[in-house]
Amino acid sequence: MNDLMESFHEAVKLIISFNNEVYGIILLTLVVTVLSTLISTAIGVPMGVILGSTDFKYRKWILSFVNTFMGLPPVVAGLLVYILLSRKGSLGELKLLFTPTAMVIAQVLIVLPIIIGLTASAVKLRAASIRETCLGLALSRTLTLKLLLYECRYSVVSVLLAGYGRAVSEVGAVMLVGGNIQYNTRVMTTSIVLETGKGNYDRALALGFILLMISFLVNWGVQRFQEDA
Repeated sequence: MNDLMESFHEAVKLIISFNNEVYGIILLTLVVTVLSTLISTAIGVPMGVILGSTDFKYRKWILSFVNTFMGLPPVVAGLLVYILLSRKGSLGELKLLFTPTAMVIAQVLIVLPIIIGLTASAVKLRAASIRETCLGLALSRTLTLKLLLYECRYSVVSVLLAGYGRAVSEVGAVMLVGGNIQYNTRVMTTSIVLETGKGNYDRALALGFILLMISFLVNWGVQRFQEDA
């Protein structure tokens, strides 16, 4: 118990002392997770709206594929990106392996199916009624999709926050493709694993507290938007 309290005390000191390495890790974590979420949003929301609001050939197959990848194990996603970016891989010449870019790519592979699938589910609930209204008003297909997205805005924002929560808590894929290199690709989750293994519980706790606070804010945001919806 005394060891735990001492580690807790040292963790608080690390946080309030604005340790350069600790806050560098936090900054890199935010950059990687926010960028991967934004990229996934730009691709996933339009695809989710189309899948949730229109009926076309192979739609069910595509949704089954998306739903399968929603449960993709992070280490498998990391392995796929690792093979792709390795020296013998298709994109090996770009030398992106063990860089923040590789970490963003891996997280997009994990977050994108989640955003597509949840957006499609949210849109599907309101698509029929909105489509009938827009047909009655003789609105174009483009305006119909815009109106549909506007009516589902709270649900979509909740989806994006859920995707970000998935990205910020990920460890396996980013460790595999990033290498957990100090001052380069070390993020909060991988640093917690490393510091715990080294017995530096104060540093691990400090990062854990901040990661927990970020997760709390994300979940709080999801709850608030769901209540407003």
